[in-house]
Amino acid sequence: MTNTMPRLQDVQVGNSLGSRTFEPSNVSLFLYNAAIWNPHRIHFDEPYATQVEKHAGIVVDGPLQGDWLSQVVTDWAGKYGELLELEYSNRRAAFVGERLHTGGTVTAVDQATGHVEVDIHLKNTNGEVIAPGRALVQFHD
Repeated sequence: MTNTMPRLQDVQVGNSLGSRTFEPSNVSLFLYNAAIWNPHRIHFDEPYATQVEKHAGIVVDGPLQGDWLSQVVTDWAGKYGELLELEYSNRRAAFVGERLHTGGTVTAVDQATGHVEVDIHLKNTNGEVIAPGRALVQFHD
């Protein structure tokens, strides 16, 4: 992702936040789940995830997807922006081995308050939005 660290006066409705690509692995999910103390076996035990829970593979955590969405916003906002609000909804599962992409678009700019609203998304390998969301950024010039 190329981050030009926009200033508020440069932000316009329709601007892209750029994108980030993630390729979750067994190791990255193990480390993430260890850090958040999540012992659910669907995130590390493939036979359990596929045979018992009937998933297509090892499931990528919903909160990790939210972390990736926040990263695309904070990377874009850079040192002039502060993430105030973030909301997202996991609509479809993501699995180890998929290439996932985050991105977003500016939907509203309030020059008086410095507030910028953005729509954000996480897409799967097929380009389907699996986690839509929105964020509010406060710009400090």
